[in-house]
Parts: sequence; C-alpha cells; structure tokens
Amino acid sequence: MADAAPAVANPAPLGLAGFGLTTVVLSSINAGLLAGDGPNLVAVVVPLAFSFGGVGQIIAGVLEYKNGNTFGTVAFTSYGLFWWWYAFMLWTAGAGWIKPPAANAVGVTLLMWGVFTLYMWIPTFRLNFCLWSVFLLLWITFFALAGGDLGMGPSWHTAGGYLGLLTGIDALYLSFAEVTNATVKKTWLPVGAPILKD
Repeated sequence: MADAAPAVANPAPLGLAGFGLTTVVLSSINAGLLAGDGPNLVAVVVPLAFSFGGVGQIIAGVLEYKNGNTFGTVAFTSYGLFWWWYAFMLWTAGAGWIKPPAANAVGVTLLMWGVFTLYMWIPTFRLNFCLWSVFLLLWITFFALAGGDLGMGPSWHTAGGYLGLLTGIDALYLSFAEVTNATVKKTWLPVGAPILKD
C-alpha cells in the first residue's frame, strides 16, 4: 500500500497578505490620508514593496507552481514583480541614478497593468467571490491611477488611492479567511461562491 502524500500548505494567504498590506500602505499615500513629506513617505513604501509585497508574492507564486495552480503562479509572481518594478523606479529616481520618470509613461504602464488585471479577472468568475471582487477592484484601481498620470486630473489619482484601499482590505480579508479556515479545518469565514458554476 502506497504511503499517503504529505499535506501541502496553501501559499495563497501569504501572497494575498503581501499584496494587501503593501497596497493599503501605498493607497493611504495616494488617497492623501498620510500627511508628511513625500520622499519620507516613499521611504516607507520602497522597502515594503521589495520585501513583503515583492518577495512574499514571488515565493507564493513559486509555491503555487509546485501545487499545479496556473492562476496562482501567474498572479502572485506577476504582482510580486510589479512591486519590484515600482520600488526600483522610486528608489533609483530618488537616489538620482535615473531621471524622474515621465508621468505619461508611468500612466501607460499602469494602464497596461490594468489591462493585465482585467484579463486575469476573467478566470476569477470560476473561483470564489472574494477573489473575484479583489481583481474587480484592482483593475479599476489601475485605470484610475493611470488616468491621473495621463492628465485626467488629480482627483483620478485620489480616487485610485481610495479604490486601492478597498482592494488591499479585500485581499487581507481573503488571506485572513483562508488562514483561519485552514487552521480550524472549518469554514468559519466565508469567501463566497463562484460567480459562474459548471
């Protein structure tokens, strides 16, 4: 008789926590909720984006690959690398190693991240409702932030900050629910049924 396969932990709550926490901190700045000198606020975001937002999600993505989860691999690895791109941009420009990036170029980049997130949102219709809502809020957030950088006005950037707060809180709740439910081996915290079912 073959030995039972060892239990494997779910890496998704790690990736969701890294994404959600970093998004809440950055979005608090984008929404104008944190007062202070801009570079001093950015100095908090850059290390967080490299470490928890970046490395945490990349680790989760690699572990999802080992679990055979294509969606989790693409999502966590991609958004982990998004945080590395963002942190590298702020760090190198702040240190004077490169010129500050043009707002319209940043806007186009954020717009393309919105497009990527929009197509990643489509598979979530077959996953749980909470994850569906995270991706829904995220692609709208990217488009709002892109609009601000593409000259639509500062209100778009502020709106993107508030939407990002909702996105990050939503992701943190899903992380909390998945950790708690796995620990107690019961569904204590609901995540919702898929929008589309077989």
